[in-house]
Amino acid sequence: MNNSRPRVVITGIGAITPLGLTAAELWEGLLAGRSGITRITQFDASPLPCQIAGEVKNFDPGKYINIKEARRMARCSQLALCTAQEAIQAAGLDGGFPDPERVGVLLGTAVGGWDRMSEGLKVMWSQGYMKVNPFIPPSSIPNMPAHHLSQKYQTYGPLNTVPTACAAGTQALGEAAELIRRGAADIVISGGTEALVLDFMIASFCVMRALPLSFNNDPERASRPFTRNREGFVFSEGCAIHIVESLESARRRGAKILAEILGHSSSSDAFHIAAPDPTSAGAIRAIRWALKDAGIAPEQVDYINAHGTSTPANDLMETNAIKQVFGERARKIPISSTKSMVGHPLGAAGAVEAAACVQTLLHGKIHPTVNYDNPDPECDLDYVPATARAADVRIALSNSFGLGGQNACLVFRKWEGE
Repeated sequence: MNNSRPRVVITGIGAITPLGLTAAELWEGLLAGRSGITRITQFDASPLPCQIAGEVKNFDPGKYINIKEARRMARCSQLALCTAQEAIQAAGLDGGFPDPERVGVLLGTAVGGWDRMSEGLKVMWSQGYMKVNPFIPPSSIPNMPAHHLSQKYQTYGPLNTVPTACAAGTQALGEAAELIRRGAADIVISGGTEALVLDFMIASFCVMRALPLSFNNDPERASRPFTRNREGFVFSEGCAIHIVESLESARRRGAKILAEILGHSSSSDAFHIAAPDPTSAGAIRAIRWALKDAGIAPEQVDYINAHGTSTPANDLMETNAIKQVFGERARKIPISSTKSMVGHPLGAAGAVEAAACVQTLLHGKIHPTVNYDNPDPECDLDYVPATARAADVRIALSNSFGLGGQNACLVFRKWEGE
């Protein structure tokens, strides 16, 4: 571990996912091996070959946000504001920030508010341009969730958005840690948010042959990472927000520390617009660089939260990357895929998985990879099938690999009061 730079910790977490409207409900659902994948209810999906998704259920933004303001926001911004409220309260900051100029906001999202853009296009085609809502352009762009958080909590420090596809949530947390390390902020509200369960998005990925088509009547079994009969990822939505803070700031406030961010990295496959590099070279670089940044040797890693999308190419690529980095020890490291239960919320995925890693460090329990009932012989590592497992986890690695060859990894350490 590099002791010459400021240490970075997490002091609060919030989550809204297909498993529930709080971080506690997310963790309870993951430990129970409960799937949040259901048939789509947000639109009529019957014309599509894939009719399932990980939808957030019973979400009422009016319980958290002024309803007039909520109507002007994309769903991803609504999710971010509501999730941040839980994280900020958990961090003991609901009474305000000590120095707003030293507080940043850095979120990840793959796309942003395409739900509002889609709505505007449909209105224009059916009713004419004068009926289009003028709030659609500003509510649609990817930086709006971060803007709304900064505006609500009156933070005046760095404000940024990371749009690196499925790696965005992970990379946002890593870059938040960097803001603190270089002295640009004491606290950063960070994570990822996504809400893209939309007809044209599902249709596009169906045409791409990236979604499962055989589980419309059995949606809970559709996301099945590392199995022989995996067909594709399950579209999802959700948000996770972390309060990332310098250790000095957390101690000054007397905050409860949940975990430490030891290191992170990002890399590029420089290979293909959608397919991962089958040699795993980009993923290998990202994992090795994250461990180097953390000052951690491969033999010190106790748990890996896999990207684990349930696509044939990605699961095999990730498995091979882990084998290359960890050698024979790869078979002894427990691995699990959060996406097996929440699906794939794109830019929010890494932040949700980071929340799972922190809970693993806190509670000494590893959530399972569900639906691992027909193992792929080429994916032959310890994916913690079926049920949760007790384990003494001190160091956790979280992987994210996105469209366009975007790779990002985070290394977390259990906080033991030192």
